[in-house]
Amino acid sequence: MLDLTKDIQSLTTFRRRSGDFMKALKRSKRPIVLTVKGKAAAVVQDAAGYQRLLDSAARVDADEGIRQGVEDVRSRRVRSAKDFFRVFEAEHGIHR
Repeated sequence: MLDLTKDIQSLTTFRRRSGDFMKALKRSKRPIVLTVKGKAAAVVQDAAGYQRLLDSAARVDADEGIRQGVEDVRSRRVRSAKDFFRVFEAEHGIHR
């Protein structure tokens, strides 16, 4: 969770004190929002935190794909593999 009093900084301040910010990132595990002319421009976070974010997003994508597949089966929006490959091969000019 962002702390608006600490986690939003200007890019200029970040440049001047990047070492201090890197230590704080390591310690707090919270991202820092960098601003340019008062508007959010970038987010900096530690590598481990970014990897956790990527892993979470991948799990959500997989879960959503499974949910959609189950819904397709329930709604009978499915076809056999044989039918799929017959149409696929015809559409792509694949002849066996």
